[in-house]
Amino acid sequence: MEILAFGVQADEKPLIEAAFAGHHEVRCLSVFLSEDTAPIAAGYEIISTSVNASLDHRVLQTLAAGGTQMIAQRSTGFNNIDLEVAERLGLTVARVSYYSPYSVAEFAWTLATAVNRRIVRASNRTRDFDFRLDGLMGRDLRGRTVGVLGTGKIGEAFTRIAHGFGMNLLGWDVAENPACVELGMEYVEKERLLAEADLISLHVPLLPATRHLLDATALRSMKDDAILVNSSRGGLIDTEALVAELRAGRFAGVGLDVYEAEAGLFFLDKSLEVVEDDTLARLVTFPNVVVTSHQAYYTEDAVGQIIDTTARNVLDYTAGRRSENVLVPRVPG
Repeated sequence: MEILAFGVQADEKPLIEAAFAGHHEVRCLSVFLSEDTAPIAAGYEIISTSVNASLDHRVLQTLAAGGTQMIAQRSTGFNNIDLEVAERLGLTVARVSYYSPYSVAEFAWTLATAVNRRIVRASNRTRDFDFRLDGLMGRDLRGRTVGVLGTGKIGEAFTRIAHGFGMNLLGWDVAENPACVELGMEYVEKERLLAEADLISLHVPLLPATRHLLDATALRSMKDDAILVNSSRGGLIDTEALVAELRAGRFAGVGLDVYEAEAGLFFLDKSLEVVEDDTLARLVTFPNVVVTSHQAYYTEDAVGQIIDTTARNVLDYTAGRRSENVLVPRVPG
């Protein structure tokens, strides 16, 4: 059987081909799955998609009409998939429920320290042989307070690094993580965390209840000189409200690896095009903001685990097995 994989990066292709070797043929495409590209999947029983694929009802209907029966998503998040429609169409949908949490946690800290110590500005200056220190002053993190919104596997890994920095730890989640408590984390209401934290990092999934978790009111409640990092999902922050706060001169730094309207932009080369997203265009102009293109997960370790799990999901499907990675049909509780 030949499998069609959408949205495959150049670095991923040899890993995907190796993971399926000896089991199935795989055709790798760099284009992302969308309403325009869905007809390419006609005749393929199994397809694999990336996190920025669009799997709304129109795409899913096109896939089902073309003979697709199984979708293997190469990510943990699945907010881009209309699961109810997939179930109604009889499609099997699987995702990667686990990969290295250190990849994302370490990158979140990379963003935090980059904006705190003005690394991008300093690097750009020295390329022009400008070695002044004006405007490059950061702050020690030791003794300051970090607020971690979401303390699952990635949030815990982020917290362990914060503990190594010697920071005071505040956490917010639906349930406490004993490992974080052991490190000295105090779980508090979101309002207190936002008001007291010098550095805030987001590690919660994007769900209807968490969309715009940081809305205009929440952003206004943060310290004027706080650092904000989001390496989870762009929709957790109301970006227009964030731009308004930045225009008012607030926040010491903002590091974003995700953006709520990133589909159709991230993972693509738009350098020769006019980007019509005015919010993103304004966001990247602020000197205290660093935006990267959803690369926090992109390490050899994490990507290898993601692809290996995706291959196992496909093998489970063809063998009639079902694992905890299957979202549709739903695995019994």
